[in-house]
Amino acid sequence: MVITLNNGFKMPIIGLGVWRTEGKDLKNLIINAIKIGYRHFDCAADYKNEAEVGEALEEALQTGLVKREDLFITTKLWNSDHGHVVEACTDSLKKLRLEYLDLYLVHFPVATKHTGVGTTDSALGDDGILDIDTTISLETTWHAMEDLVSLGLARSIGISNYDIFLTRDCLAYSKIKPAVNQIETHPYFQRESLVKFCQKHGICVTAHTPLGGALANTEWFGTVSCLDDPVIKGLTEKYKKKTVAQIALRWGIQRNTVVIPKTSKQDRLIENFQVFDFELSNEDMELLKTMERKYRTNQPAKFWGIDLFA
Repeated sequence: MVITLNNGFKMPIIGLGVWRTEGKDLKNLIINAIKIGYRHFDCAADYKNEAEVGEALEEALQTGLVKREDLFITTKLWNSDHGHVVEACTDSLKKLRLEYLDLYLVHFPVATKHTGVGTTDSALGDDGILDIDTTISLETTWHAMEDLVSLGLARSIGISNYDIFLTRDCLAYSKIKPAVNQIETHPYFQRESLVKFCQKHGICVTAHTPLGGALANTEWFGTVSCLDDPVIKGLTEKYKKKTVAQIALRWGIQRNTVVIPKTSKQDRLIENFQVFDFELSNEDMELLKTMERKYRTNQPAKFWGIDLFA
């Protein structure tokens, strides 16, 4: 199942996020995911594992496990590289062992002090607060992103963690409209207004943390998991043999959002992909709306000293 982006390219509606997955485990995970049927992989320079992803992709391509044209590879521009977009993209391509990206995203709507292409250091000042570069506008960054398309380095470009107002601005100054806005959204953080705004203007929404950071973020951010909610648990009785995670992912898919759950476990990898053989009723989609808590689980302020989303 795919979503057609505003430039005509097709994006698989489910992908695998590779944040916080490392080394040999990552290579095996990607190879196994391809065998299961995954074709969409969500990466970022800041995840510091593009080289390992590249090794796995190269093996999969060279052994004929999959063709390049069947894969959809996303990676992201880190905050400290806003003034070095082409170099940062080229560095990611080299690590991923690819000639082009299917999608390149501005990871966060903030430019910070440059620390060297590909280093993705946190760029904290002596005071422990993010050292924001006030000389580079998001508009300047976006026009550099547009150059990637004409250079053939990225087929699609997009944004990530942008709110309605920043997204509106990007639409106003862009020559190439963003194809995607990747945001945190799940049953406890539904962001209906932002999702509808993006979709109304032809921007596909990708849901990162679509399971609400159930396990991945707990030790960093302290997560109350939407998967423990009695509302969604109750639906497992109705949709026999389907788990709460599958129901949450299916909810995201039926909102016409792309979902990129993260897991390092083989059984969960299979489970997360088995969401195309059932459909939630309109009544149950409305029921899940009642779970909204406006609860963000991914909060980089823990590391940056400022709340970017304040």
